[in-house]
Amino acid sequence: MPATFDNLDDWLQHLETAHPVGIDMGLERITRVKEALQLNFQAVVFTVGGTNGKGSTCALLESVLLAASYKVGCHTSPHLLSFNERARVNGENVSDELLLEHFKAVELARASLPNPPTLTYFEFTTLAIMHLFATADLDAVILEVGLGGRLDAVNMIDTDCAIVTSIDLDHMEYLGDTREKIAFEKAGIFRSDKPAICADPVPPQSLIDHAASIGADLWLLGKDYNFQGDKQQWGWAGRGKRFSGLGYPALRGANQLLNASAVIAALIAVRDRLPVGAQEIRNGMAWVELPGRFQVLPGQPTIILDVAHNPHASAALAQNLENMAYHPYTIAVFGAMADKDIDGVLKPMMDKIDFWYFCDLPTARAASAESLATRLRSLGFKEGADSGIEVFSSPALAYESALKKAGEGDRISVFGSFYTVAGVLAYRNAKAH
Repeated sequence: MPATFDNLDDWLQHLETAHPVGIDMGLERITRVKEALQLNFQAVVFTVGGTNGKGSTCALLESVLLAASYKVGCHTSPHLLSFNERARVNGENVSDELLLEHFKAVELARASLPNPPTLTYFEFTTLAIMHLFATADLDAVILEVGLGGRLDAVNMIDTDCAIVTSIDLDHMEYLGDTREKIAFEKAGIFRSDKPAICADPVPPQSLIDHAASIGADLWLLGKDYNFQGDKQQWGWAGRGKRFSGLGYPALRGANQLLNASAVIAALIAVRDRLPVGAQEIRNGMAWVELPGRFQVLPGQPTIILDVAHNPHASAALAQNLENMAYHPYTIAVFGAMADKDIDGVLKPMMDKIDFWYFCDLPTARAASAESLATRLRSLGFKEGADSGIEVFSSPALAYESALKKAGEGDRISVFGSFYTVAGVLAYRNAKAH
């Protein structure tokens, strides 16, 4: 019997437990349901994978295509405050009502099969969002890979243009314990005779070899395209095309030119189907928004939100903090998943943070605030008159204490898991109403 629910929260609660394990790599089950749905796209499909920078790259690509007046669907994950953030059409989150329609379609297709397969939360919701996009008369669809690439649910769709943003050590229990192994998994989104853009400046050989073995049209940074910039503006060149006098993307942070350059390469690679001009690239880059990625909130003290939860992202956050104006003290609100390389995330931030406010998170996968404090002490962090460690039972309580502690010129860096940033955002929203 198909399951059926009248509201989105009930559906999502059901999906949390519908499949025996939360992450189940492989495309066999989801492909059966995809075929039952007769799912296919007329739109140009972009698939975005990589360790860090996926969300920024999707946001930049979406913003430029919207500036060029195309109809665009964008599926990203995870979400910060509401599930609907995972499905945007023309820049707006899709309504509960529309999502429910497509959840029902997926469930009917699944239940119609002999020995109906169970689907994970991510597989089911991805199918529903793709079904919504496939029926929405779109020009372009942007799909963010959840985990890895080759075996990720998003990879059931043959992309027209793949982008791999960066390759670093994360999710090693699923993807392998070296950059070479992880790059092979990420390169699984490449397709024969289709553009495959790699934004990592030092791509592992396994990615290059895989692209060659399937005949993908690989674009490498420094070989097929490049960029250069000064303080005011930047320029891009690649494969006979050149743009100069570009404004910096509205997203802050040191890595955004890598992401923006890959986006331009992708757009040039599909320009026969989706032509985009220099002015539309400028407008899209200027208008882009992405909550929780080095997001600096207005007001005093300075608040920075960043979902940096692996060493590569933490090093980028440390660099971005370094590049900011002087602040007497910096307080961190930090919570993370227990399966992350916690030492690797803490180390780049050690000399940037004076006071650490660790928090528990509302999920069994999280490391306890106490265990995070123990890790920091074992790395050699010294507590004194101008430095300290405190532990809290939630991101909201940690943030509230950080606000009391911070002077007007100080700054608070909220980082780590999506749950950490979401907890602080939810607290701020509740206070604003």
